[in-house]
Amino acid sequence: MTIDSEVREGARNAVRVCMNVQAQDRVLVLTDDETWSIGQTLAEEALATGAAVKLLRLEAYAHRPLSAVPERLVPDIEAFAPTVSFFAAGSQPGEIAFRMQLSRHLRGVLKVRHAHMPGIEPRVMRQAMRADYRQVHALTMQVYERVQSAQAIRVTSPKGTDLTARFSPNLKWIPSHGLYHEQGQWGNLPEGEVYTCPATAQGTLVADVLGDYFSPKYGVLAHPVTFHIANGWVERVICADKAIEAEVWAYLNSDANGRRVGEFAIGTNTAITELTGNLLQDEKLPGVHVAFGNPYPQETGADWSSAVHVDVIPTHCTIEVDGEVIMTDGKFQL
Repeated sequence: MTIDSEVREGARNAVRVCMNVQAQDRVLVLTDDETWSIGQTLAEEALATGAAVKLLRLEAYAHRPLSAVPERLVPDIEAFAPTVSFFAAGSQPGEIAFRMQLSRHLRGVLKVRHAHMPGIEPRVMRQAMRADYRQVHALTMQVYERVQSAQAIRVTSPKGTDLTARFSPNLKWIPSHGLYHEQGQWGNLPEGEVYTCPATAQGTLVADVLGDYFSPKYGVLAHPVTFHIANGWVERVICADKAIEAEVWAYLNSDANGRRVGEFAIGTNTAITELTGNLLQDEKLPGVHVAFGNPYPQETGADWSSAVHVDVIPTHCTIEVDGEVIMTDGKFQL
């Protein structure tokens, strides 16, 4: 694949602005056959800073999809002793556990600055990765200050979303602002969101995009999926496409906590103006997204976990924080 100037600009933004790669850094890029050209471009941009770089291809270690980190991969990573890492690879069914295990080792054991980019593709590099991340940082922190002590947030949309989430002071809000300059920090690039694990949630959510492997498989949904949520759990899934309805319901029931609301987030990347079908970018669209399954317990402080995590995205959201409107039809009112 020929890399155009806009993709390269997105890679340069990721390397120099978001991850602040310097000449003294050691940069690991984990990629795969599907996204090799992007991985290679990230490596080239890191090399241009004077940093040492190692580019690894997942298929060289094991057949995909991966359920756990391949045995030979960890010694190769540790021998290189990275200070910065990029995971820029395709998102395949069943690989969430592998990605979580890998991310925990990179951040928790090796203390790298980690950029997590599952499902990255050229249009995301051209769009959300070219955002002004200093502006993304500023807006994200502004939203974080407003919601970190919230008791209840209601989100509605023209398609029928009407969901109220309630929050506990014991569960942390995390500002994912896109500037990861200290060791051990990480984020899903492209960035721009504030998220937590809600104490509970109640109502209806109508989604136009689904996460995990559903994103590359279906893109923007031809038929939205409606989730009925009671006491923090999905009670029913409805879609005009009954095959998708059954597939989503089976996915949610594949783990004991798969139907539990694990994440409530507000997107803050105003460079994104429409859905693309790529979850990595679409979840940063100004609005709300919710995820069922894993609540990122290490970050949020949740006392439960799950082997699944699927984000769902409604559009044209209106958001009320403790009764105060902060967004109308997808536009911030701050």
